[in-house]
Amino acid sequence: MLDTKIKFYNGRVALNVLAKDLENALAVYEAAEGHAVVGLLSKKYNTVEEGVKEVQEYLGKLGVVSVGLGAGDPSQFEKAALIAAQTDPGHVNQVFTGAGYAAGALKANRFSRTYINVLMSPTGQPGKVKINTGELSSKAADAAVDIDTAVAMLKDMRAHSVKFFPMEGLKGAAELKEVVKASERAGLELIEPTGGIDLENFEEIMKICLDSSIPRIMPHIYGSIIDKGTGLTRIEDVKKMYGIIKKLV
Repeated sequence: MLDTKIKFYNGRVALNVLAKDLENALAVYEAAEGHAVVGLLSKKYNTVEEGVKEVQEYLGKLGVVSVGLGAGDPSQFEKAALIAAQTDPGHVNQVFTGAGYAAGALKANRFSRTYINVLMSPTGQPGKVKINTGELSSKAADAAVDIDTAVAMLKDMRAHSVKFFPMEGLKGAAELKEVVKASERAGLELIEPTGGIDLENFEEIMKICLDSSIPRIMPHIYGSIIDKGTGLTRIEDVKKMYGIIKKLV
């Protein structure tokens, strides 16, 4: 199992959320008693160097960061990988075709404490996932493949987990169940449901993941807990989700 920087509640669950700024991030981290990873999106940086600078600032205060793409933007895969390769942030998001690139970049710098996820998307068919989530492939005809094959390819690339996005909340529940089963069969140590998760459906989505032998779960909760007026992630909502985690785990 990866010697991760991330603190998982009871060794099992950590939240992945956004924050408007470092002050908001620190409040989020405190609300979840450290069992949260704040995402910094590569899309907001003009250069890799700019991203590295901010990630290092956050790491100095939080110890761990999730380097994201920005709404799954495949054009950001290389920037995200290179930022992670210079910072060993703890977690980096990748499109399917970028995971091997990120793994190689991290290994070249002898970094080994960062999880790499792989973006796979729903197809409407439980047991099948869309893997053409890359910069060029996302514009081509959809590649819907068997989930067990997709997870085997993920392992070939030396990545660690499936980021199943966009789930659209419980609309993707049946497909998530198959992703969880395949991840369990393959011995993956992390699963990351993403897209449309809110306070209403959070518990049910978590139960789907927890009802497995997968050691670690990291749900991504974004817009539903961000105040549209201020842009701040609502601390009370983080506390409520953390409370649900403590009840379930």
